[in-house]
Amino acid sequence: MKKLFLSASVALVCTGMVFAGGGATKKKAAVKPLPEAGLKLPSGFTASVLATGVDGARHIAVTKQGSIYVKLGWLKNGKGIWHMAATEKNGGFDAENGFANYPGTGVFVKEGYLYASSNSEVFRYALDEKGEVKNTEAPEKIITGLLDRDRDNAKAITLDNNGHIYVVVGSYVNACLAGKSLVAPNPCPVLDSAGGVWQFSASKPGQTYKDGVRYATGLKNIVGINWNTHTNSLFVMQHNRDQLHDLYPQLYTEQQASLLPAETMYELHQGSNGGWPYVYYDQYQHKKILAPEYGGDGKKTGGANAQDPVAAFPAHLAADGLLFYTGSTFPARYKNGAFIAFHGKSPELKKGYLIAFVPFVNGKPSPKWEIFADDFAGAGYENATTGPKHKPCGLAQGPDGAIYVADDGGGYIYRIQYGK
Repeated sequence: MKKLFLSASVALVCTGMVFAGGGATKKKAAVKPLPEAGLKLPSGFTASVLATGVDGARHIAVTKQGSIYVKLGWLKNGKGIWHMAATEKNGGFDAENGFANYPGTGVFVKEGYLYASSNSEVFRYALDEKGEVKNTEAPEKIITGLLDRDRDNAKAITLDNNGHIYVVVGSYVNACLAGKSLVAPNPCPVLDSAGGVWQFSASKPGQTYKDGVRYATGLKNIVGINWNTHTNSLFVMQHNRDQLHDLYPQLYTEQQASLLPAETMYELHQGSNGGWPYVYYDQYQHKKILAPEYGGDGKKTGGANAQDPVAAFPAHLAADGLLFYTGSTFPARYKNGAFIAFHGKSPELKKGYLIAFVPFVNGKPSPKWEIFADDFAGAGYENATTGPKHKPCGLAQGPDGAIYVADDGGGYIYRIQYGK
């Protein structure tokens, strides 16, 4: 059985816990240091590894008491959520239990509840005064029957301050093509049940599609989603389409397809439309381009009724985590800015697997973004047959103002702090 190694929040330590069945079995072990995180960070920041062996760690949530919940993309010993509880011993964490018999991506803490998603349902668990789930075996099932056709089926979630939960239902197709035809149907039938964000009540059990509101449409797939409490609005990071050269070699070279389209950030409101699959955003021409499936040639403008993104990033970076920083321990320039966990690699940058930072000014993102945390992939990963060592996915802010990062490539949980 594979062990999960846990460390103190500052000094890296291991408590030798074994993740099993409905809980963790404690084993006496000497405290010993774990390897340094090895991340490249701005001056003044440090990164430590809180845990290793958290296979499939997707999104992550931290309670106000400091307990950490990690959603697993696949079951580990039959469990889909891993819980790390803050303890007084060594100022670190203790693996209390694994629970939930479903894999998935979404996890979020709000007003005394832990919310978690499978690929077709959303559950919530009441938390006690310690920030721990009261009954792991009896969650409320608040949403059922969400569309799951295997592709892009992660149900990322977030909550606002008015009792709503937002659930992503990604598209199961690349560009709405059907059969062998290279001309897509108009309107695209996929948008009736996928390719957008649905809004539900955060407290009503047993909701289905008919109980939800299609809050935003025209978004191919989203994994990074968060409610911005400063602007009081929803922000998302879209995974964009591909296959431009594969399907339309007469219109796009291989190089063009490697650079297009942009990965995009949207600020959403009820009724928002990102334009997929009819258009994509070209970061070089700085406009929405009519998709070739709908008569585009790589130059024609389209999407008059669709909104522009508020920020654009290099193609194929695959944003999987989005966090707005509201803490007070980072330098002032980070306040209310966006951290983005990029899970893929950009041919333009010739790198990836990093966390970016986007400063916000007056509630709007700066056009210039920067790499905040780098080298998750490890030295020499470009030539390795096994790919990058680590791939940042989920982001959360702790009550101490630190940022916590879940890695679904290598199973690490990181903590990034400023100062000592």
